[in-house]
This record gives sequence, C-alpha cells and structure tokens, in this order.
Amino acid sequence: MEYTEFGNTGIEVSRLGFGAMRLPMVEIDGQEVVDYDRAVEMIHRAFKKGVNYIDTAPYYCEGKSEVAVGRALEGWRDQVYLSTKNPIENDSGADWRQRLENSLEKLNTDYIDFYHMWGINWETYKEKIEVSNGPLEEARRALEEGLIKHLSFSFHGSGEDLKKIVNTDNFSSMLVQYNLLDRHNEEGIKLAREKGMGVVVMGPVGGGRLASPSTKLQKMMPGSSSSVETALRFVLASENIDIALSGMENKDMVDQNVEIASRAGSLSAEEKKNVEQMVEENKKLAELYCTGCEYCLPCPQEINIPRVFEIYNFLNVYGLEEHAQSEYQKFLEDEEEVSILECVECEQCVEQCPQDIQIISKLKEAHRELK
Repeated sequence: MEYTEFGNTGIEVSRLGFGAMRLPMVEIDGQEVVDYDRAVEMIHRAFKKGVNYIDTAPYYCEGKSEVAVGRALEGWRDQVYLSTKNPIENDSGADWRQRLENSLEKLNTDYIDFYHMWGINWETYKEKIEVSNGPLEEARRALEEGLIKHLSFSFHGSGEDLKKIVNTDNFSSMLVQYNLLDRHNEEGIKLAREKGMGVVVMGPVGGGRLASPSTKLQKMMPGSSSSVETALRFVLASENIDIALSGMENKDMVDQNVEIASRAGSLSAEEKKNVEQMVEENKKLAELYCTGCEYCLPCPQEINIPRVFEIYNFLNVYGLEEHAQSEYQKFLEDEEEVSILECVECEQCVEQCPQDIQIISKLKEAHRELK
C-alpha cells in the first residue's frame, strides 16, 4: 500500500480509503439490514492489507453503517483513522452536538479523527454553520474537548462555492467529487492543497459507471488491466489528491482496489495525452453527469431518475448502444419502474440536484435516444 502525508495534519494515510456506504446487506423479516459478520470481515481484510482510513455516515446502509464500522474498529482503533459526518439539518449548535454524540455512541468510540460538515455548499455554510451558537462554534468546542481531532467538510456544489469554503481556513480536510468525467472541482482541490488541507476524493470510479468494460478506457491507458484501474490511477496520479475513497461491497473489490492503489504511480506522458483527448471528446457529458447520489429522489411520480441516467451514460460514455437500449427496454418493461413519460415537470428534482443537471430535458433526451 502507498501512503502519503495528509495535508498539514501530521498524519500519514493510505492512498486508498474504505468507503462504508455499500456494505453487504441481508434481508431479515422483509427488511434490508447490514450483514455485520461479512461487513466486519471485509473491513478487517482492508485494514490488514494496509488501508488505514475509513469513512462512514449516519444514514449509510439504512442507518447502520456506523454501527458496523464501530464493530470493525474493535482491536484496530489506534491503527486507523475514522471519518464520519454530521448532516447540517439546521443552524443549532446544540442539535449538531447531539448528532455528534449519537455517532460516537454508534461507533463505540471516544473520538472521531475527521468529522465532516456533511454535503454543504456556500449557502449552507453562511446560513447554518458560521452563525451565532451554531455548528461551527460547537465544533470548536468539540475540538477542544478532544471529541473530534480534525474538522472537515464534504461537498456537492459548484467549483466557486468550493473555493469559498476552502478560503474560510476553518477545515483540515475535505471530501469532494472528482474523477475522469467530473473535473469541475480541480481548481478547488488545488487551492486546498496550497492551503495545506488534506484532500479525499469520492466517486473515483464515477459511482461505478467507470467500472464497466470499455475499449475507450483501455486505449487511454494501455497498461491498465481494467476500467477500474484506469479510473483509480487517474485520480491517484494527481499530486493534489491524498486519498481515493472507494465504496467497497465485497472482499474481491477490496483485493482489486488495494492491488491498484499499491502500484498506482504517476501517468506517463502518453497516458496524460490520451486522458486529455478523451476529456475533450466527451465535453458533452458536462451537461449530463449524474453521480447517482439520489438527491433527486423521491420523485412524486416515482420515476427512478438515477437509473435512467445510468443507462444513458452507457450510451454516451462507452458507446455501448445495444447494451444501453437493451437495459432501457428492460427498465420500461419492469412493472415496478415508472416511465419518464409520466413526468409532470414539477421541477422538484431539478431543485435538489447538486450537479445542476437540467433533469427534465435530459430525461426526454434519454428517452428519445434509448427508445
């Protein structure tokens, strides 16, 4: 495993981080719950292979991810760095503190290494965080008490918003989106590095979209053995990024990602040129890059918007026309799915989308091309 200094924190972290948002689940009495035995075994496998940064959140895995991570930390707590998040539901410092204490209890730990203001943007920061008796004041008290070691934030928003938050100088590290298809945070990442912040990237494989077999990706980095390796190598080759956070679902995925992270290295001049050429060829994807975050849901008409865009990206990103059309036909024939033709254009999804995708027009476009 490769390691690096995490900003100015004085901590050395593994280049690969374990994202505990897709832990193995099992159905019990009609409900999906975490398979704790498999989850702990998988996390321990990653720890033993050198991964020393693990990230979770209160709502992951039906609200049980923190519990699973807490169990996995037994016997490992002083050897790994723990990251979790606080959803900024209001501007109350007291409520923020209660959510922190809830996470500490579920994680069965006395402290959190990197504690994130979860999914914020500039508006949230100004109106709900840096206010009198608000979360920022309470976070500073938690730092003094040792309940959290470093204050961080995770982010879904514009590149300009990101730079504004970085420039507050109130955070030690950040967790942001960045991958081959989505580079809009590049300037903010560079600024954070210049300020000595640790940088963690989520979605290095584009929410799984860059994991599909692709001749395009293979041509871009001929030395890579898979699309996943190409995507991870691209992220890890950046001098401004410390950790690629991967949401791992099974032991095979752990093994594959650890192997890639252990020999990532920098890109050759030819590979860099190929990357830039591909980015130029796929500029049109800037208008439609759905990360699968599901913030657009629930749709009042029960349309599975992320699934439609996932299928559409098979066509746009990989040129897999037959596969994309086949998947879309299955989608239309599935009785549990609702056709996008049922859209009433209420725009609720557009207002909730952190990527600012014009969802309604893009749904229509997807239907035309996939049908």
